[in-house]
Amino acid sequence: MEHTYRKEEFKNKLNHRINRISGQLEGVKRMIEEDRYCPEILNQLRACINSLKSLEVVILNNHLQNCVVNKIQNGDLKVLDEISELLRREL
Repeated sequence: MEHTYRKEEFKNKLNHRINRISGQLEGVKRMIEEDRYCPEILNQLRACINSLKSLEVVILNNHLQNCVVNKIQNGDLKVLDEISELLRREL
């Protein structure tokens, strides 16, 4: 299993985003429990999905700028296959 070192500041930013997404999901849960109107719930779900996609882009960007660059500089071109597979899974 590989590991990626992340600076504390970056981890804090990621955790902040994750906490915000968790809050959004809790809001959806409350809306369902309160029998809110479906389009209101769907709008909140769309916001959750967009937040997750944004988080995904931040992590992918960090991976490309750090992990991938380092591996290529060290001659490990298998990382390109890894990226291709990630993209095939439709990020």
